[in-house]
Amino acid sequence: MIRRRLSLIWLLLLRRLLSAKLGFASLAVALALAGCAGEERYLYPTPADFQVHGIDVSKYQGNIDWNAVRRSGIKFAYIKATEGGDYLDEKFSRNWQLAKEAGIPRGAYHFMYWCRPAEEQAQWFIENVPKDPDALPPVLDVEWNAYSKTCPHRVSRDVALAQMKIILSAMEQAYGKKPIIYTSIDFYRGVIKGHLKNYPMWVRCVKSYPATKYGDRHWHFWQHTEHARIPGIKGNVDENAFNGSPRDWHTFLALASG
Repeated sequence: MIRRRLSLIWLLLLRRLLSAKLGFASLAVALALAGCAGEERYLYPTPADFQVHGIDVSKYQGNIDWNAVRRSGIKFAYIKATEGGDYLDEKFSRNWQLAKEAGIPRGAYHFMYWCRPAEEQAQWFIENVPKDPDALPPVLDVEWNAYSKTCPHRVSRDVALAQMKIILSAMEQAYGKKPIIYTSIDFYRGVIKGHLKNYPMWVRCVKSYPATKYGDRHWHFWQHTEHARIPGIKGNVDENAFNGSPRDWHTFLALASG
């Protein structure tokens, strides 16, 4: 019983350390001192601990009832717009218009294609995504796609970073907003880690809290599942948490709108 009480005390202390936004390294040291590394999974916030949630969608979600999505409590949406230098998601225009009409803040994302010049990809995105001052900042989705039939290989880290910088710069110049980088664990570790620290991050981490995979890298959005069920959408959809309170979210929206 005494051991259990001590364990609970350590858990409460460590939760305070995490809420104080100490670095991941500091938390790891505390875990080691506490002798409770096996209880680490209980220390981190869960998606349910976050108050602001959104979705990201593409043609695979079909015709979305955006009013039903809004009524469900979803606060934002990212919509696939383009991929490479010649692909436009067939549902983009519909989703872009109807999400706004439903009152859901929305932004557009571009899926990086590693076999096309970055300048062409940036231009393709800019040609197809309207310059709406109320839109969320644009997103560059970067990950390796081993299943691509036309471009399964990986470029070097230096080449990947150089191409990303070209598109990110073009997006910011065209829309007047700092773009967000979406990425997966393997791509972050192999390419982004230690670089592009001045860009907001949107991280994929469906099995654990982001700090366990991305260390102390600050993130704005956390894609925590690809199997969410949201009213107004048939089938599964990706769900994301915003890293902040409702007040923080309103501040983010105000900054995004200029």
